[in-house]
Amino acid sequence: MSATKAALPPKQQLADTGRPVDRRRGSTVLRHLAVVLAVGLVLVGVSYAVEPFRNFQLATVAAYFCATAGLTVLTGLNGQLSLGHGALMATGAYTVALCQNAFADRGMTGGWLLPLSLVAAIVSTVAVGAVVGVAAARLRGPYLAGVTLAVAIVVPALAVTFDGVFNGEQGLSVPVEPPPLALGPYFPYERWQLWLTGAATLLALLLLANLIRSRYGRTFRAVRDDEVAARLAGIHVARTQVLAFVVSAATAGLGGALLAVLAQSVSPGAFSLTLSLFLLMAVVIGGLGRLTGALWGAVLLVALPDLTHSVTEMLTLSPAVAQRLEGNLPLAIFGLTLIVVMIAAPGGVQGLLSRLGRRLRARRS
Repeated sequence: MSATKAALPPKQQLADTGRPVDRRRGSTVLRHLAVVLAVGLVLVGVSYAVEPFRNFQLATVAAYFCATAGLTVLTGLNGQLSLGHGALMATGAYTVALCQNAFADRGMTGGWLLPLSLVAAIVSTVAVGAVVGVAAARLRGPYLAGVTLAVAIVVPALAVTFDGVFNGEQGLSVPVEPPPLALGPYFPYERWQLWLTGAATLLALLLLANLIRSRYGRTFRAVRDDEVAARLAGIHVARTQVLAFVVSAATAGLGGALLAVLAQSVSPGAFSLTLSLFLLMAVVIGGLGRLTGALWGAVLLVALPDLTHSVTEMLTLSPAVAQRLEGNLPLAIFGLTLIVVMIAAPGGVQGLLSRLGRRLRARRS
C-alpha cells in the first residue's frame, strides 16, 4: 500500500481504479442480510405456532409491506406524492394472473412458473412506472398528485373496457400450484402462502434497504430536501425522480402480484382509488421515510377490515345500513387516525416509538 493510500482513513482509501472504497458498505450489506435471515427464521417458526387464518393474515401483511415500502421510498425519501399506487399494484396483479392462466392453458407445471410470473409482474409494472415517472418528473405539487390520481382511475377502468382480455368486473382467476410434495401431503396451504410471500417480501426489502443506504438513497434525500442545491451538486434531478418512481413501482407491482396469488383471483374492485388513498395514509401513519414505518402501515391495512367488521357487529343496524357503514367506515377510521397521529406524533408510529426508546435509554444512563 502506498504512503498516500495508507494516510487516508478507511472510508477514503483508494482502490486500484482510483475510486474511494467504503469499507463500511460491505458490513452494512452483511448486517441487512443477517437481519433478513433472522426474520425469515422467525416467520417459519411463527407459521407453525399460529392457526391457518393468522398465517394468511401475515402473508397479506407481507404483500402490503412491499407496496408501502416502495411508497415510503418515493414519498418519504424522494418527496414525490403518489395517489396511484393502487393502479400499479393492479398492473402487477393482472400480469401474474395472465401469466399463470397462460401457463395453465398450455399444461405447463413446475415450481419455477410462479417466480417467473412474479418477475413478469415486476417488469410490466416497471415499464408503467417509468412512463408515469417521466411525466411526474416534470410536475410538482398538486399537478403531480393529479397525474397519479388519473393513473389510479384509468388503470382499473381498462380492465372493464377490455373485458375480452381481463374479464371485466368478474376479473381473472390466478391458478397456483399446491405446496411441494416434499413438505408432506397434509402441509397447510396457508403456511405455504406465508412462506412464499415472506420470501419474496424479504428479498425485496433487502434490496430496498441496501438501496437506501447507498449513494442512490443519498441522492433521493438530497432531491427531496432541496432540488436547486442537489442540481448545483451535480445530481441529475429528473433522472433521480424517475429512478425513485421506477423502484417504487416495482415493489408495488410485486405487492399486487402477491395479493393476487394469495386471493387466487384479481378484479378491478380490489384496486380502486380507495386503496391508493389507504396506502398513502398508511405510510404517513406508520412513519414516512422509514421501512419500519411502512411495516406499521401494512399491519394497519390488514387490521382495519377486522376492526371495521367488529364495530359493525357490535351495533344493532339494518343490513343495508351495516353494509353502507362497513364500506365507508375504514376510510373514516383511517382519516381520524391520520389526524390524531399528525397532532400527537408527527413522525408517525415509528417516530413515536423511536422517541420513547431514546427516553428510556436516557433514563437508564
